Amino acid sequence: MAPRLETATDQQQHTQIPLPLTPLSRNREIAASASAPRRAGGGARAGAFERGLVALAQYAEREGTVVVARSWSEELPDGTSVRLGVWLSNTRTRRAGLSAEQRGQLAALGVEWAEAEA
Repeated sequence: MAPRLETATDQQQHTQIPLPLTPLSRNREIAASASAPRRAGGGARAGAFERGLVALAQYAEREGTVVVARSWSEELPDGTSVRLGVWLSNTRTRRAGLSAEQRGQLAALGVEWAEAEA
């Protein structure tokens, strides 16, 4: 239990007084960027899933398979690079957290483990 301010010595009381500190300009920039509205389709888990799904569909159309090497990166038409192999591996590992709709989308592309659970 912390000592009460009234029973503390003068030196202890001095160290417990809150100081009026202002954040540095860099901290203000970080706070402003964190509170800035996110652009549509970016940043959130749902956006990451959608980007991965688009990348997988593009890969499947070009290669004729949804078997992707873990190290494979797919570039989307807008220039965004998706680490498709890592995304697919992580999505499979975390499949219990996918919605039925997301599993259905993966199954529609031919992902076998999603078909079994969809």
